[in-house]
Amino acid sequence: MSEVLEPAVLLLVILNPFALSVYLIDIFRSNSLSIVSAILIRAALISGAVFCIFAYAGEKAFTDVLQVRFAAFQVFGGILFLVIALRFMLSGSKTLVSLRGEPGHVAGAVAMPFMIGPGTVSAATIAGLKLTPALAFAAIAGALAFTVLLLLGLKVLFDWIGSRSAELTEHYVQLASRVSAMAMGAIAVEMTFHGLETWVLGWHR
Repeated sequence: MSEVLEPAVLLLVILNPFALSVYLIDIFRSNSLSIVSAILIRAALISGAVFCIFAYAGEKAFTDVLQVRFAAFQVFGGILFLVIALRFMLSGSKTLVSLRGEPGHVAGAVAMPFMIGPGTVSAATIAGLKLTPALAFAAIAGALAFTVLLLLGLKVLFDWIGSRSAELTEHYVQLASRVSAMAMGAIAVEMTFHGLETWVLGWHR
């Protein structure tokens, strides 16, 4: 069980439901629970399909198809993730608004910039390297399911708080933005270091 739990938790941390809740705060406010549920489920299905492909293919998805080393992807992904984290730290939720579409199309917008990213793809690939395909798929499904459930719980909480204190919701958005940015930055640096370490070890062999 622990062998499945570790990659599932890693993927969950990188998915960062609290950052996603900031990204979706306006959608939460203006749509019912059923609409938000449909958006999140579609986004999770899109993301899950992509993660399972990378988990199954492993490093071959990079070396054979993209003709790059997995370590190079980790370094580039870490740098890209760090840039996003810095913008998130400085601008908060304003950094994310331009990437969001209308409710009917937001599932893809949620999946691509934030659920499907360098960090999550790396985590899915690592899960595939450490686990059998069935266990890797289970870890991915568990992380995505927990993310969706947590976001729906936050939607219900925001609805309850919003009817009593809109200011409290704004405080949450600001706090979650900054804390999520710090977490994203730390993960980005770790990804970069891990990619460099893998590249150096491979070069010395």
